[in-house]
Amino acid sequence: MPKKKFTGIGPDYQQHTIEQGENTEQEQKLVKKVLISAYEKNISSRLKAELCSLDVNNYNYTKDASTRNNIKSEQWCTSWWHQFKVLVLRGLRERRFVAFNRLRIFQVISVAILGGLLWWRTPKSHIEDRIAMLFFFTVFWGFYPLYNAVFTFPQERTMLIKERSSGMYRLSSYFLARTVGDLPLELALPTAFTFIIYWMGGLKPNPVTFILSLLVVLYDVLVAQSLGLAIGAILMDVKQATTLASVTTLVFLIAGGYYIQQIPPFIVWFKYLSFSYYCYKLLLGVQYNEDDYYECANGVYCRVADFPAIKSVGLNNLWIDVSIMALMLVGYRIVAYLALQRVQ
Repeated sequence: MPKKKFTGIGPDYQQHTIEQGENTEQEQKLVKKVLISAYEKNISSRLKAELCSLDVNNYNYTKDASTRNNIKSEQWCTSWWHQFKVLVLRGLRERRFVAFNRLRIFQVISVAILGGLLWWRTPKSHIEDRIAMLFFFTVFWGFYPLYNAVFTFPQERTMLIKERSSGMYRLSSYFLARTVGDLPLELALPTAFTFIIYWMGGLKPNPVTFILSLLVVLYDVLVAQSLGLAIGAILMDVKQATTLASVTTLVFLIAGGYYIQQIPPFIVWFKYLSFSYYCYKLLLGVQYNEDDYYECANGVYCRVADFPAIKSVGLNNLWIDVSIMALMLVGYRIVAYLALQRVQ
């Protein structure tokens, strides 16, 4: 008969210990349930409301993030206007160093000075050179901001997806904040560029004419930037976007009305898609009138409107050109906004 091992603890005591352990576990579970219930009833809703009112980055969570776009009613912790203001201030702080870095300032100012020296005090009789200067305005400030804008949304894609998925702000507030915040940053350098080369080049020395020319150049910058934003938002890939932007700018450059004056009839409609064509025409219309004359030979004066490069473009219906560029400005940005809605 085997011997039982002596432990010094009676069977009654062991049974009591087991029952006490089971009671302790049950009590812990019961206490846990009571605490969770009390938290959800008394603290949870009030704490969320306080955090939501104190921090603009907090939000109302949804259980399934993948279906957030299918939710009909979204609750935001802050108003649209507050989100807009915060995003504008954040954008200005982040991008002011990029927009006004030394390399970019040197690039624009040096081109302006060199261009002013090359076109230094161009006489009125040298109408070809003066027209070339105006087209240079169109080309430089049509394509420079376009290429810069192409990188905007592809570079911010990761941040946009992360912040949008967490419900930090509305897409409309982000897009308009980006649009408004870019205005002072994107228009400062074109203003300095135009001021330098306009007066060095000897264009029409009239303050009103200068202001109108400056407004046309800034208008060109905004339209070009809108097209760049649309291309970047649609493709969301830097390489693809830059490739498409290169093709587009080259085609718009050729169809801008300066290089080719007699476009074949079957493709003449293509120039009306080019914002460079409208900007070039507006600059010509600001500088010249149909009744202006220039010295085409010694002692011989010809009408400016009859000069081939100007005659092919025309100097009439300038307000129609302004309206078409306005449609491009708004249309390209609407396309960019709609393209951003599919980014997830």
